[in-house]
Amino acid sequence: MTAPHGKDAARSLARAVRDAIADPAERAHAAAAIRDRIAALDLPAGEVGGYWPLGSELDVRPALHHLRTLGRTVALPVSGPRGSALVFRRWRPEDVLVKGRYGIHEPDGSSPELRPAVLLVPLLAFDRRGHRLGYGAGYYDRTLEALRAVHPVLAVGVAFAAQELEAVPVGAHDQPLDWIVTEREALGISTEREALRTSRH
Repeated sequence: MTAPHGKDAARSLARAVRDAIADPAERAHAAAAIRDRIAALDLPAGEVGGYWPLGSELDVRPALHHLRTLGRTVALPVSGPRGSALVFRRWRPEDVLVKGRYGIHEPDGSSPELRPAVLLVPLLAFDRRGHRLGYGAGYYDRTLEALRAVHPVLAVGVAFAAQELEAVPVGAHDQPLDWIVTEREALGISTEREALRTSRH
């Protein structure tokens, strides 16, 4: 889809597109396909930070369960005050989650805090250069910036293919994605950037 001018207009369009994917069978098929595509990636060692889906976000819970069967430790985000970075705490299927800020399910304070080496990142829209359109609060941009200041972090954007924009409006503090995984493909951004650069010469 073509992005309108400005982030707010792009968010409204992208949210409407994602909300329109309402068929349960289609959503389940996409979740299963993304589970398999994530499992096939050569992910770095370390903990994986996921997310608990909210509203029409793509459901990555099948991927989180599968990653655990592969021996990976999984964490979920805990939202702090606006303007802060996310904190990630260990998640196990038997853990009882609590509703946190914004009504999102998250681990309680008894779960140990982790620093993921891989983040599965929700989004409203993406483009093939690895730019992500989020919700406007900046949580994931601040989180990726903070984590990447300590150690390398692989950011994997997770979305329906229909959420692709020709070009996402980009701000100075927006953190790029390394991979984008949809039900149709796993897109390595460094490879895509090189292809775009080469095509211009």
